[in-house]
Amino acid sequence: MMEPEFQRIQRQFAAHLRDPERHPPPGGIEERRLAVYRKLFFNNINGFLEKGFPVLRSLHDEPAWRALVRAFFHDHGSRSPYFLDIAGEFVTFLSEEYQPGDDAPPFLVELAHYEWMEVVLETAQEPAAVPVQPDGDLLHGAPCLSPLHRVLGYRWPVHRIGPDHRPTTPPEQPVWLLIYRDQAESVAFMEINAATARLLALTEAHPDASGEQLLARLGEEMGHPAPAALRTFGADLLAGLRQRGVILGTRPGQDH
Repeated sequence: MMEPEFQRIQRQFAAHLRDPERHPPPGGIEERRLAVYRKLFFNNINGFLEKGFPVLRSLHDEPAWRALVRAFFHDHGSRSPYFLDIAGEFVTFLSEEYQPGDDAPPFLVELAHYEWMEVVLETAQEPAAVPVQPDGDLLHGAPCLSPLHRVLGYRWPVHRIGPDHRPTTPPEQPVWLLIYRDQAESVAFMEINAATARLLALTEAHPDASGEQLLARLGEEMGHPAPAALRTFGADLLAGLRQRGVILGTRPGQDH
């Protein structure tokens, strides 16, 4: 079936706006009008990316940043029509399609992902309330995690990167970060260790297990030589996570 003429013109117009050097505009449109549209569309995308990736933006001078944004605007076929999804599309572009030059920072993709996670949690809809005992015993009850958190593992210390700190080699150990939206609706980050990251993963994977059972399993995996000390440490850790809003309380009727 032949494409209707108006759709052909729309596609040609869109291709020109995205990449005017490779795609000529449809005939009969004044260049002054075309220039307005080209500037408007590019500036909209650029504005969203500058707001969503402030640290990444600060690492580029103006020509380098605009070249990166233009590469995204020209080459990436977004799978979502929503402005809210631009940041995620940009991360997909960087991780799967972009061919960085030799001068690009080696942590480019991880830094972009880290900044995107803040956007994800800031804009996430408040989940439906679940039955929970806010003051429940976290050792004998089953800890209930807030869905508004993520545990992130990176090769690079992305939370410390900025114009004055651009590492060239990653640390020997992975960097674990906890990002969450607290009760004041603010997004916060904290660096955690591998044991805390694993405890959070176990809690999510075994929602009916008590805090004591989760810590015992963690101790077995780690080969921890002092289970009692781990239990004491774990109790303080669980309490601290509840205070931050990462743990909402315990599940009703799950005391062990």
